[in-house]
Amino acid sequence: MSYAEPDDTVEIFARHSGPLYAVACSPKEATLVASGGGDNLASLWNIGCQDRVNELKGHSDTVSCLSFSKDGQLLASGGLDACVKIWDIFGNLKCTLQGPVEGHEFEWVTWHSNARLVLAGCTDSTVWLWNADDQGALLNVFCGHGDHVTCGGFTPDENGVLSVADIASGKVTSSFSPHSSSIQSIGHSLSMPWVATGDADEKLVIWVLQHSACRNIFEYQDEITCLNWLGESMLVASGCGDGQIMICDTRSGEHVRSFKGHSDKIQQLAVSADNKFLVSGSEDATARVFDVSDFRY
Repeated sequence: MSYAEPDDTVEIFARHSGPLYAVACSPKEATLVASGGGDNLASLWNIGCQDRVNELKGHSDTVSCLSFSKDGQLLASGGLDACVKIWDIFGNLKCTLQGPVEGHEFEWVTWHSNARLVLAGCTDSTVWLWNADDQGALLNVFCGHGDHVTCGGFTPDENGVLSVADIASGKVTSSFSPHSSSIQSIGHSLSMPWVATGDADEKLVIWVLQHSACRNIFEYQDEITCLNWLGESMLVASGCGDGQIMICDTRSGEHVRSFKGHSDKIQQLAVSADNKFLVSGSEDATARVFDVSDFRY
């Protein structure tokens, strides 16, 4: 007798023809999701209604990262073609932000919380800052890492060091060494001055920034490829190399539950604006939606 694999998915988006490397949820529209992958496309779609899908065409290589502006009106897409493109939520291209010379790629992108500033990390060890409102004007290029800048906001790199930079000066103001291998994911709590970092050595570390101190270390059975805090709660969701999503409580230090459904490595996680859904993108070429409304703190 054969048994079906456990699957906690409530919805699947399977319109991409290659692995998914990026997903993002609108901070304003509870059902609006962006996904991007190895088919060089980004897609805008809605949870619960996939009848209308906007395909964003323009990248000449894999779409590796996505981020909505804080007002939910714009979407930034970064690619292995060394550029970041800015779109409106109807799929219209607004501008293209040029990056490093050929041979380097953007691995993450994010927006400033109070301005139309776009920050992106590159494989040439730099972080780029543009003004999306000023025709994509380049404002600064931050240096200070010794290897690929693999994720950011606060910018970790492949030597296991977490660096904090001043966006005005471009200088690194402090750094921590919580990991013995590549830091692959990072997320800042919305309610506390805490940062979560995940690495290839199967550890999730919770840091208290003002004390530069480690609060908790969670051990997993596979690499942590991505993570996301669940709204303003003290819960962190971690995507793993084995396709599972793990939920942990950073206050108690306990694992809360796991979500299954993917058959390959999870590349990115995002939480809907109403905190009801967790969306994941995977190398199995699907984005999956999970119900996390039970964790509405």
